[in-house]
Amino acid sequence: MSSISLSGWAGSLSLDFAKVVFILLVVVLTIVAAKIVDKLMVVQVRMMNRRMNVDQTSYSLLRHSSVAVVYLIGLVIVISSIPFLEKFSLALLAGAGFAGIVVGLAAQSTLGNIISGISLAVFRPFRVGDRVNVMNEYGKVADITLRHTIVRTWDNRRLIIPNSVIGNEAIINWSIEDPTVRWFVDVGISYDSDIDLARRIMLEEARKHLNVMTYMELKRYDPAVPKEEIVQVLVTELGDYAVNLRMYFWCADRKFCYLTGCELRESIKKRFDAEGVEIPFPYRTIVYKNDMASNTRLENGSCDSSPSQVIQDN
Repeated sequence: MSSISLSGWAGSLSLDFAKVVFILLVVVLTIVAAKIVDKLMVVQVRMMNRRMNVDQTSYSLLRHSSVAVVYLIGLVIVISSIPFLEKFSLALLAGAGFAGIVVGLAAQSTLGNIISGISLAVFRPFRVGDRVNVMNEYGKVADITLRHTIVRTWDNRRLIIPNSVIGNEAIINWSIEDPTVRWFVDVGISYDSDIDLARRIMLEEARKHLNVMTYMELKRYDPAVPKEEIVQVLVTELGDYAVNLRMYFWCADRKFCYLTGCELRESIKKRFDAEGVEIPFPYRTIVYKNDMASNTRLENGSCDSSPSQVIQDN
């Protein structure tokens, strides 16, 4: 009798060990399969991008969805291999209505991010590779996943924004349809300086800069652009101490604009110094309260007091 029970226990132990090995094998194979699918899709997208210059946004979402499906299949296999979990899953299916409400409430944020991610991939307000301003940050869209969007900022930070948040943000897309950007540089000159001379210097410095687009370069993007608007210098304000000039110019991409503006300010300043165009300092008249009180006493003393009283006050 004892030998029969011992053999039965040994058989159940070997069966449980075989299930544990099978489950571990499924877990390992699922992880490996997910990584392989992810790598294959990345390579495929790169090959297609070289040949046809395809949009990576939809393929990025498809890649993440495929990896999620592989993990889901592995999870289903593991659940079906464990009797307890299988019965538990059947019980959940039996109460699917209540379970759906509970899961929906618990995963409301996650589901909102997934739905927003699908919406971003379908309507494409921005794409992978676009340069955008979002949440007071400027950067390049590095990836769009099912849960979040990754923006690599100009100083090489990774800004990870949930899709439900970025989907409700006002976004400036510098790359969509036409990557060219009209930028400006403000310079103030003194009232004694020659406006025409300052304008000529600014136009010359802008036109010889390599990043400032010429009329023929810009015409390929917008044939209707007026030739006189390629580089302009306008008087924008007659300020308290300066005549403020604003120079407009075009760049081929937003990433060149800031550096181009800095270099133009430097070259314009050097030309102004060489040709006698003054960039004035702010003028301020400072009046001290004590001095005002002393002047008032002196004025009152000279008008209303005798000389002896004035001397006595001083």
